[in-house]
Amino acid sequence: MTPDIAMTPYMMESLVLWGLVATTAMAAILQLSQGLGLSRMSLTFLMGSAFSGDRSVATVLGFVLYIIGGWLFAFLYFLFFTSIGIYTWWMGSILGLIHGAFLLVCVIPLLPFIHPRMASEHHGVTNLRQLEPPGFLAMNYGYQTPIATLVAQAAYGGVLGACVQIQHAMIG
Repeated sequence: MTPDIAMTPYMMESLVLWGLVATTAMAAILQLSQGLGLSRMSLTFLMGSAFSGDRSVATVLGFVLYIIGGWLFAFLYFLFFTSIGIYTWWMGSILGLIHGAFLLVCVIPLLPFIHPRMASEHHGVTNLRQLEPPGFLAMNYGYQTPIATLVAQAAYGGVLGACVQIQHAMIG
C-alpha cells in the first residue's frame, strides 16, 4: 500500500511553486491563443476590469488576481488528488478538463450578471457596461475560445498532477 501524501511544509512550498508554474502555463496558452487569433478572451483583463475601469490598472490587477486564484485552485486540486488517492499528471489533466468545462458552461455565462463593466446579451451596451458578453461557451470571443480554454485548463491540471505525482514517488 502506498503512503498518503500529507500537507507538509515541503509540500506546501512545492504547491506554491507548482501552482505558479501551472498558472503561468495556463496563462501562456491563453495568451498564445489570443496572439494566434484563436480567441479574444483575456481572463486576466476580465478579472481586473471587474475592480477597475482603468485598462492599465485592470490588466495588472487582473494578473495578480489570476496568480492568486491559480494558487488557491492548486490547493483544491491537491485535496482532490488526496481524496481519490490517484496522483498522476493525466488525472490532473482530466480534472483540468472538467474544471474548464464547468467554467465555460456555468461560470463564464454568469459574468454579465455580476461583472460591473460587462454588457448583457439582453440589455446591450451602456456607458458603464461596455465589455462584450462572452455568450455560449464564451464563443463571442472567438469560436476557438472553448478549445483554447480546455487546453489551457488541461495543462494547468496536468502540471499540478505531475507535481503531486513526483511528490508521491519521492515518498513511496
